Amino acid sequence: MIGLLVFKERLKAFYGTYSFIVNPIRKFLLSMAALILLNQNLGFMELLKNPLLFTAVSLLSAFLPVSVLTCISAVFMMLHLYSVSFELTVITGILVLTVAILYSGFQPGNSIIMVITPMLFFIQVPFAVPLIVGLSCGLSALIPMCVGVFFYYLLIYAKQNAGVLAGSAAIDITQKYTQILDSLLSNELMILMVLTFAAAAIVVYLIKSLSVAYAWTIAIAAGVVVELAVIFFGNSRMDVNLSVSSIIIGVLLSLALALIFQFFVFAVDYSRTEFLQFQDDDYYYYVKAVPKMTVTAPDVKVQRINKRKDS
Repeated sequence: MIGLLVFKERLKAFYGTYSFIVNPIRKFLLSMAALILLNQNLGFMELLKNPLLFTAVSLLSAFLPVSVLTCISAVFMMLHLYSVSFELTVITGILVLTVAILYSGFQPGNSIIMVITPMLFFIQVPFAVPLIVGLSCGLSALIPMCVGVFFYYLLIYAKQNAGVLAGSAAIDITQKYTQILDSLLSNELMILMVLTFAAAAIVVYLIKSLSVAYAWTIAIAAGVVVELAVIFFGNSRMDVNLSVSSIIIGVLLSLALALIFQFFVFAVDYSRTEFLQFQDDDYYYYVKAVPKMTVTAPDVKVQRINKRKDS
């Protein structure tokens, strides 16, 4: 544990010194990962798969606010969808615009969750999203998280039905929209995942806000239990076919990610908890103070002593 704390303190010191370099690199890598995953899982428009293009776009986003990455990812997604179905692109654009208008008044910085959620689905660790969102964000973050789940299943729908969507020119346009909306909104697996993510994030948020020892650890454990309970209950009640082994492996990997996140963000020493009391003219204040786990990184200096031989 001491070694991990020393590593954490060195990492914080490094970031504090070189944040002007680390932040652009972090945004560049996140943008690259998002665009590569989009190209790999959609890839309908060949132009967008050009490495020079998405590398240049990622370099540009590295020096812009992180919320811009959400807009860039949305544009790439809709351009890919446009190569398959104009109607699906319109539906996606309306959803993106609606969320942007409604959510911009709350916490626009959390819009990146809409990008990260499908990314973690693609790399098979989606259940980390509600755990980390519940620990680090408010309840308003449920909006981009659930929209991110919807976007993932929209992309899967487009990928699995690309041939049908591209070859439906003879179908009436109203019927096209109806078919697409029915297919998306009747996806029981998507509905189950939205319910799972929302329930787990709410439970984690409520428990981590309690003034009890190890609240964050308890919240993570409770979130995992809720995820498994909702998934297995929905699996028995809905028309979904989930692999139990893959779900358990995904949840365990997500648990590990959440615990790593907790260590770097909220590592505290409950054994040194203090209860303080003070007052002013109007109030008495009772404060519970829990110190963070910190260590001083050792500063090792090696001094060489050269012995001189007299001849």
